[in-house]
Amino acid sequence: MAGHTQRGQCAKRMSILDAAADVFCRQGFAGASIDEIAAVACVSRQTIYNHYREKETLFVAVIEDVMNRANAMLFSVLSTFPESAGNLEDDLTAFVMRLNKNCVCNHDGKFLRKLVQTEGERYPHLFESWRQQGPGKLTTALSALFARLAHRQALAIDDFDVAARQFVALANADLQMMTLFGGTPTDAELEKAARNAVRTFLKAYGGPKAEKPDALPQLAALPG
Repeated sequence: MAGHTQRGQCAKRMSILDAAADVFCRQGFAGASIDEIAAVACVSRQTIYNHYREKETLFVAVIEDVMNRANAMLFSVLSTFPESAGNLEDDLTAFVMRLNKNCVCNHDGKFLRKLVQTEGERYPHLFESWRQQGPGKLTTALSALFARLAHRQALAIDDFDVAARQFVALANADLQMMTLFGGTPTDAELEKAARNAVRTFLKAYGGPKAEKPDALPQLAALPG
């Protein structure tokens, strides 16, 4: 009986967190109401207060829950980083597509970006924690992964930290404006953006054993 009660309480907490995330994303912290969250979660207003005491406590719990999911997904995608130079352009392109689709353009990624824009000034400590644990560790991890490829002569890099930051910037370049306004790119748009990013990166850092991207087409001579 106790186990059933605990499972029920856990399910209720998750329902409240999911409902609160939805409402906070749409309304922001100031505009969100406990009554609306309770209605979406199909629980009473008092039930929310019993679990979280006040709206700010619930807001902090929502951010921590989303950050934990986002960070777990980020490190899951990092584990798929290519290890060989055999087909580096295609492998890196597929990696960037996974990174953007699962960590940038997914629901949690959009949610965090929107809250950083609307609530970052009010709660800078919450988002600093996310930045350090998630995006902050991304470039550190990529730096180490690039060093491994450079050791195998797939890349020629002098400063791995700089290369990692540039790689992330290139990966986001073609999607930045779309994601800024909440758009969701198609698979074709993800592939094109990733291919552009990787080709530019390999033109700068491709090593002797990397498969070189095709050269850009030459412009036809203008008529005299």
